Amino acid sequence: MSTALELAQSLIRCPSVTPADEGALDVLQKALEARGFKCTRKVFDGDDSDAIDNLYARLGTKGRNFCFAGHTDVVPAGDAAAWTVDPFGGEVKDGRLFGRGAVDMKTGIACFVGAVDAFLAAHPDFDESISFLITGDEEADAINGTVKLVEWCDQQGEKFDCCIVGEPTNPKYLGEMMKVGRRGSITGWLTVYGAQGHVAYPHLADNPVPRMIKTLDVLNSRELDQGTDHFQPSNLEITTVDAGNTATNVVPAKVSAAFNIRFNDQHTGSDLKKWIEDVCAEHAGAHDLKVKISGEAFLSNPGKLANLIADASEKITGKRPEMSTTGGTSDARFIQKYTEVAEFGLVGQSMHKVDEHAMVDDIENLVKIYAEILSGFYD
Repeated sequence: MSTALELAQSLIRCPSVTPADEGALDVLQKALEARGFKCTRKVFDGDDSDAIDNLYARLGTKGRNFCFAGHTDVVPAGDAAAWTVDPFGGEVKDGRLFGRGAVDMKTGIACFVGAVDAFLAAHPDFDESISFLITGDEEADAINGTVKLVEWCDQQGEKFDCCIVGEPTNPKYLGEMMKVGRRGSITGWLTVYGAQGHVAYPHLADNPVPRMIKTLDVLNSRELDQGTDHFQPSNLEITTVDAGNTATNVVPAKVSAAFNIRFNDQHTGSDLKKWIEDVCAEHAGAHDLKVKISGEAFLSNPGKLANLIADASEKITGKRPEMSTTGGTSDARFIQKYTEVAEFGLVGQSMHKVDEHAMVDDIENLVKIYAEILSGFYD
């Protein structure tokens, strides 16, 4: 087996469901230190958040610094009985590596390491720098991982000349797509209040449901934009409405709803928050509103790194990837404040699913692509 495949198996066998690490960073640190990397572990926490273990590793102390970034935390396996293999067994079967994290994204990290091996073997006189920025809460609230680790790196004078994030960006086949930006995300939780009463005596009650319906209709009816050359249109989706009322003859005292907006770079989170607040003030009546901005939209203007990824993919797979901004949020939203960043990794069809798996051939080719990117960057 290849180095990348063996390391991926070892990482998968650590059941590091957020916020637990379960030894995953120890496995990676041991592998990196064996290759001459200086490793630093940083644990970040907060009053209302879990403590998260993170790893920054650097090979070399001078020259340009190419950064590989990713996360070792994974989502829960779900019903283990529904899997055809042990979800944390790292089993290889029929040319596929199975396990939670096989796609998202422990195998991507293992491919980083395999690429460093291949690159250093071809460049024995290499005297610049390569770094790893690996965190443990990307799958949760992303409070004590990348956002704080990159801030710490900046405070320590650690600068990155570019960064590739190993998220599974390819929809169907390796070489199909890279991500050069992401839409932002804002979530609203709205509770509208009224007065409980009998439905036969509406004048003695105050039904909050019609006001909630009106408020949501105004929010949902607005066309936020028509998209851009790089971004699909922004969209608002209502995710739940609940009055908690099991009786058909009772006017409820309150009704709650939640909604999310995925927005492009024609908006900012603060502007959308102001609009939501104004709509609720006009139509909801007595209410409570909580709004959380999870990330702003960003576009890492496709430059040297994006072209390196495209050239390397085309050389190894024969496919030149589309430059896309589709999908959910990623930790690239924190890194883009410091350097040019792009995302490129395995095929993501099985991520977060039962029997998550990566093709062994794709793993080997991704190692070659990452190694080719390093060669192109430093040559």
